[in-house]
Amino acid sequence: MKAIGVSAPGATEVGVLDLPDPPPPGEGQLLIEVEAAGVGPWDRLLNTGGWHVGLRPPAALGVEGVGRVRAIGPGVQGISVGDRLVTHEAPLPGGSGFWAEEVLVTAAHTASVPTEMDPVVAAALPVNGLTAMQALEALGLTTGQRLLITNGGGSTGALAIQLAAAAGVEVTATASPSATERLREFGASEVIDYHDRAWSDRVQADFDAALIAAPGTAAIALPLVRDGGQLCSLTSDAPNPERGITSTNLYVRPDAAQLTQLTTALARGLLRLTVEPLPLTDGPIAFDRVAADRTAGRKLVLVP
Repeated sequence: MKAIGVSAPGATEVGVLDLPDPPPPGEGQLLIEVEAAGVGPWDRLLNTGGWHVGLRPPAALGVEGVGRVRAIGPGVQGISVGDRLVTHEAPLPGGSGFWAEEVLVTAAHTASVPTEMDPVVAAALPVNGLTAMQALEALGLTTGQRLLITNGGGSTGALAIQLAAAAGVEVTATASPSATERLREFGASEVIDYHDRAWSDRVQADFDAALIAAPGTAAIALPLVRDGGQLCSLTSDAPNPERGITSTNLYVRPDAAQLTQLTTALARGLLRLTVEPLPLTDGPIAFDRVAADRTAGRKLVLVP
């Protein structure tokens, strides 16, 4: 089958591959015909030791996507051939990812895609949406509390703004000026230009929490958090705690129940995503664009 990925362990060059078809699904697994697969900055970590997801090259990259069920393994209930499902997979049951025509997934990690939802849009949701939801869950903020989000213009930051604002949290976000209007529409009370090196001096401090979605901003954000507050980093750079602040790194995990909540909210128009679809064969281009942060806030999605 056609795939986009890496040819050998440790390889960093991403290219077009001709891979064997996946084996029949095992216990608790599904074989999915991929309709759309998300691309994210995490994909460059899959074959370099940064994120161990069980990749066994030669293999396709990608840990999120949407597709139709082709075959069902033993022990799976409540799912039928032809069902359209969305999922985030880590580890990858078959050692190969979603940037391919077919992929093996764990049935317990999947959620149904609402019939009215474009599968390309649904494929953009899993990793960013789950990360945002799990980070906010960890912070446990309540109505009226103040949250600082760095890189609010990225896919994860934008979803976190929407989820937090819907819960009554007052959000300040850093982003590029071109994203200001969009993020205000999403519910941000204040949007700060991250290009301004003195941006941290231009915001009111004493945030109840900070959500770090931009590498290198955790140490800048920490002094802006009140004593006894919280900092949650999505970029593996949580600083040492001080002043009673809880400082942690968060790593996304598959969660079918949360994914169902997210897809339902997206289908009802309660969440919005900016998506750019590309053909599967443009996978290497998409990989390079994401690595170079040349997406203008759009989530890239590959379509076989």
